[in-house]
Amino acid sequence: MSARPALVETPLVTRDLNGPVLRLTLNNPPANALSIATMEAMLEALGAARDDAAVRVVVIAAAGKVFSAGHDLKEMTLHRADEDRGRAFFEKTMRLCAEMMQTIVTLPKPVIAEVDGLATAAGCQLVASCDLAISTDTSSFATPGVNIGLFCSTPMVALSRNVHRKQAMEMLLTGEQIDAGTAREFGLVNRIVPKEYLSQVVQKYAEVIASKSPLTLKTGKEAFYHQAEMSLSDAYDYCANVMVENMMYRDAEEGINAFLQKRKPEWTGE
Repeated sequence: MSARPALVETPLVTRDLNGPVLRLTLNNPPANALSIATMEAMLEALGAARDDAAVRVVVIAAAGKVFSAGHDLKEMTLHRADEDRGRAFFEKTMRLCAEMMQTIVTLPKPVIAEVDGLATAAGCQLVASCDLAISTDTSSFATPGVNIGLFCSTPMVALSRNVHRKQAMEMLLTGEQIDAGTAREFGLVNRIVPKEYLSQVVQKYAEVIASKSPLTLKTGKEAFYHQAEMSLSDAYDYCANVMVENMMYRDAEEGINAFLQKRKPEWTGE
């Protein structure tokens, strides 16, 4: 009697390094729900990307027809039967989600969302948390929590920092889906491309960014988010100091010399 083949567990987040670009793919279709296990897998992958010098840019994509439908409501509802009616589990879910989104923002490498399909609730929050977002022309976005009695308060944090306030409130109060064109008008996505060219365009976009000095990208991304929370005067003081420190980098010296000498710079990350 032959033994049964061992079951191979499919990773919830797959990793694919193509040159300096790391593609992290949500791999739990059809909804690609942000369950506890999925968020833990994404955090692990982001942590590895942060420490890997070979990775210059991270792309977050998804398998299937839905980018992400947000939190796993079935998983959360199961914990209604807990003694505390699920409070501890809900707290764990929201704190883990907040950690994942902040990790994307504080990652010292640019992160691009590659969106093909519906991005809703925490899935829309994930798109808004990335530094850049490129979507297909058939993608759509929503923060529909209000429709089920659960206002999208944590998605609101990322949304309100990327979309004009009245447009963010429109999404949050109505819960209605917006198409890719409207998402671009709102400031949620950068570019819209046909489905068949999405991965190709994102890879090319990422490679252009990855060709810059990694230390300069790290400095610029950190400064961008830091100054955004400051007053105008404080922001200028802070960024002036950042630029002075940046000028002291060997990469800045090399980049300026290369420009003046009309040659390609050779980055050292120093």
